Amino acid sequence: MEIITKSIITCPVCGFQKMEEMPKDACQYFYECSNCHALLRPLADDCCVFCSFGSEKCPTVQQEKQCC
Repeated sequence: MEIITKSIITCPVCGFQKMEEMPKDACQYFYECSNCHALLRPLADDCCVFCSFGSEKCPTVQQEKQCC
């Protein structure tokens, strides 16, 4: 199974979208929107901002490994 490392993250505040490279060996807990500067945090039960707001789940979840 090929791991996808790029994800389009969508800001829930302003709707701005940006392609980002996801860390391959860690979860990213915070992300600042480059448009409105909102600080995004994972939703309940998600391990990182990519799992909550990205077009792809993080590499850790894709590999079905335990999250950070």
